[in-house]
Amino acid sequence: MSSLSVRVFYEALRSINSAAFTGAYQALGTPLGYNSFLMKMVNASNITVTVSIDGVTDHDICPAGSFYLYDEGSNASREGGLTVSKGTQVWVKGAAGVGNVYLVVQYAGG
Repeated sequence: MSSLSVRVFYEALRSINSAAFTGAYQALGTPLGYNSFLMKMVNASNITVTVSIDGVTDHDICPAGSFYLYDEGSNASREGGLTVSKGTQVWVKGAAGVGNVYLVVQYAGG
């Protein structure tokens, strides 16, 4: 492997059951452990969820039965590139529903 090779690693899958939703923001798992270059949210529930990265501001929505894919750093390397910072917490809110919401996170390593 050359010194410029970068490997893809996955953080542990994060999930929350939509039955626990109250209409207020709730943390979707733990904060990011690494700078993320790709995040995928899968809404396998029957309700639309609102997404935030500060637990206050509405940043996005993920409709019921859909997913979103944020490819922040398709050309990122360990030395640089666009990422979501380590320590970022993803928050979700919605009405109580049926099914889970998942967050998949990838980061670069050597």
